[in-house]
Amino acid sequence: MATPFDPADLPTGILMTLSPLVARVLAPNPSPFTYTGTQTYLVGGADVAVIDPGPDEAEHLDALIAAIGGRRVVAILCTHTHRDHSPAARPLSALTGAPIIGCAPLTLSDDGPRADAAFDADYRPDRVLGDGEAVAGTGWTLAAVSTPGHTSNHLCFALVQDKALFTGDHVMGWSTSVISPPDGDMTAYMRSMQRLLERDDIVYYPAHGEPVENPQRLVRGMMGHRKQREGQIMRFLERNGDSAIPDMVAEMYKGVDPRLYGAAGRSVLAHLIDLNGRGMAAPLEDGRWQMR
Repeated sequence: MATPFDPADLPTGILMTLSPLVARVLAPNPSPFTYTGTQTYLVGGADVAVIDPGPDEAEHLDALIAAIGGRRVVAILCTHTHRDHSPAARPLSALTGAPIIGCAPLTLSDDGPRADAAFDADYRPDRVLGDGEAVAGTGWTLAAVSTPGHTSNHLCFALVQDKALFTGDHVMGWSTSVISPPDGDMTAYMRSMQRLLERDDIVYYPAHGEPVENPQRLVRGMMGHRKQREGQIMRFLERNGDSAIPDMVAEMYKGVDPRLYGAAGRSVLAHLIDLNGRGMAAPLEDGRWQMR
């Protein structure tokens, strides 16, 4: 019998080369929401950019400095400001002198149970990249692709030379992204997914999970999954009438790790808000939802 896969068993702190321009270092922060942990990417050769520096943990910072190996760091790029992605930007900037560049700062408190990492309240970028703006080094260019949905400030970064896209948490290699209101927005997420579907990237490098080598197929599948979930919600309301979100989660997420029920509930809420905006569902004063 095969030994069950345990994400915590994967080696952390080791520089793994993925292409001539791309390498990664896995942070030691596996969890039900980060899978094996946050993957920090190094892009370049003679000089490098660091994408999603990860949590501010001494072990991870030491591993990143060893991986950089004295090369000049052109930029420290953050896809978004959840605490498993951006906090190491500050100490890494202090150690390397590199500017923090990428997504806009964003801090807010969720109005329900946390569905993923909280926001990094101390994130202060030296430069915010707008959609299409780029950072370049010797033989590489990274262009920002605005992808709101998981968070309103989420960016992906396109490596022009490889037709590769660093997708942060917008598209992950192991699970669908958490969409948690009030900042997480299902309507924006689906628009962003459609945008990726129309691109010609040949590989995705997510912050969690392995590289995705048929990205358009995965995006189509993830969009289909969201449409199926939307259909489940509508059928539940049709069958049961006015309903509470925990009741929907109990039926629709059977077999899911109970630790993920909070995230599931936030995802259902995101779908309901989207359905409300499209005139298909409506909230009631007691927290339940009904069909329109």
